[in-house]
Amino acid sequence: MATTDKRSEAEVPASPMWKRVGWLVLIWAGSVLALGGVSYLLRLFMKAAGMSS
Repeated sequence: MATTDKRSEAEVPASPMWKRVGWLVLIWAGSVLALGGVSYLLRLFMKAAGMSS
């Protein structure tokens, strides 16, 4: 059987604040870029279908 690390939550050192904030900003920026890409594709498909204003 494999052994597991049985340390409690209090014993696990937290990562630095700048690292946690960096991940938050990276995930946020990625989601904004993905949403922008999807909206751009929708706009292209609508324009190709003749749905322009």
